[in-house]
Amino acid sequence: MSVVEQTFGFFTPTVALMGVGCAKEIGPQARSLGARHAFLCTDAGMVRLGLAEKVTHMLEAAGIKVTVFGGAEPNPTDRNVHDGVALYQAHACDAIVTLGGGSAHDCGKGIGMVIGNGGHIRDYEGLDKTTKPMPPFLAVNTTAGTAAEMTRFCIITNTDTHVKMALVDWRCTPDIAINDPLLMVDMPASLTAATGMDALTHAIEAYVSTIATPITDACALQAIVLIAEWLRPAVARGTNVQARDKMAYAEYLAGMAFNSASLGYVHAMAHQLGGFYNLPHGVCNAVLLPEVCAFNLIACPQRYADIAQALGENTSGLSTIAAAEKAIDAIRRLARDVGIPQNLTALGVLEKDLEAMAVNARKDACQATNPRTATQEQVVEIFKAALVA
Repeated sequence: MSVVEQTFGFFTPTVALMGVGCAKEIGPQARSLGARHAFLCTDAGMVRLGLAEKVTHMLEAAGIKVTVFGGAEPNPTDRNVHDGVALYQAHACDAIVTLGGGSAHDCGKGIGMVIGNGGHIRDYEGLDKTTKPMPPFLAVNTTAGTAAEMTRFCIITNTDTHVKMALVDWRCTPDIAINDPLLMVDMPASLTAATGMDALTHAIEAYVSTIATPITDACALQAIVLIAEWLRPAVARGTNVQARDKMAYAEYLAGMAFNSASLGYVHAMAHQLGGFYNLPHGVCNAVLLPEVCAFNLIACPQRYADIAQALGENTSGLSTIAAAEKAIDAIRRLARDVGIPQNLTALGVLEKDLEAMAVNARKDACQATNPRTATQEQVVEIFKAALVA
């Protein structure tokens, strides 16, 4: 019997701290990385809420100077990255600490890539384009969704083309990730819903990926189980610390899955919506997810039947296809229950832009591991289905 050689990777931070109250380790952990002057990359919301100041005090209590950069936009741009680089260099910082959700973490990753390797952030679009390490990097997470605090993925908008660039590089994986549910209790219900559906998308796309492995499968399925049980309670009452804690584990598990198995057409298409319209990434994923699943179903129906079970659906006595279709129904129901907009039309997406977005989606790195190959026309049809879903 001939054997086809193939190598699979599994990527995670060196250290991940989880659980209620673990944020108290921010200062000691940054100091353990050798930080003497930290560059705190965050967004305006974290500054306004006082969380940036709180983390600054934690770092200073550990004997670390801090320069705060609050310029990470909701869909971080190449301009944000280079503004951060200029500030980092002007203050002679020696480590990066990110605070927030995916936008802050991705912006920090982009800054680190340029600090470590020079040039322009656009030079690093694609897979493993850097050749030198980033500065020491600690990511403090405040949302249960993107998993950017622990992945090798970095999404930056090119301000000339309005296309989101996917930079996938093991060197941009944070050294230390901190997920304290107490930092998440003030997150509004709409953001909780959007980020939770983002995590669900990560888990589902990783599970049906063409490069899924038993390790990523285990992470993805457990993430789906947790999200099915705990996203609704987290949206219903943000101060439910147990729900926040379970969702923090769920998003991290989903991150472990897609960080190695990659993603698919939901993300490839959502990146275009974010670039063209500056829409929230999690909401775009949530609207597109059932439509892409319906398109993919014939490629791996048993996988979608597994997802239905993980979502809590009773598939006993059903055919594989019928069980798989219950997964799609369950996704739609969950999205509706947590208040996700019903379709892309509600988000202001216009049919005239679908062709251009489809062209770019088929070039996106995430589509390479989608279980079903899609033509240009098919991607447009998926977009159209999501317009009126």
